[in-house]
Amino acid sequence: MKNVILIGFMGTGKTSTGKMLASKLGCAFMDMDQKIEEEAGMRIPEIFAQQGEDYFRQLERGLVERLSARRNAVISTGGGTVKNPANVASFKKSGIIICLSASVDAVLERTMRHGTRPVLDRADQGDRRKAVEMLMEERKDLYKQADFTIDTSELSPLQVVETIVRYLKTRGVLHA
Repeated sequence: MKNVILIGFMGTGKTSTGKMLASKLGCAFMDMDQKIEEEAGMRIPEIFAQQGEDYFRQLERGLVERLSARRNAVISTGGGTVKNPANVASFKKSGIIICLSASVDAVLERTMRHGTRPVLDRADQGDRRKAVEMLMEERKDLYKQADFTIDTSELSPLQVVETIVRYLKTRGVLHA
């Protein structure tokens, strides 16, 4: 089976959906952020603070290359992975790219906790909405590169998984 690559803004459900989807498909699940943290020996906020975003993006790029060489995996990307066109090109060659989207309100509700979202944590609470809106606007064309997009705002992870499975069947990636 081709890889299924989940892209989308932070808080859209890539990790929770990815785990359930991988289980349903009987394949490996790879969470890129988690893998980068394991390999770097520190959390992403620490990588950003100590090494900077450019260093993080280099780690991310290397991981994309390694994961694109695999098959039979569900891959959950970081929210900014699509900022590098080479990442998108690599993933397009190895699989189907599915974008999970959500409303600003849903993202704000799902990303409330500080300390886990370096890009948002720079903004104080009043500016988090503006930060989310600005980043979503900045990345919207990047997310349009997906083969399929699902708005997860009002859906449970199980409903998202069922929608993805239906889509994969119509594309001939999965057989009925």
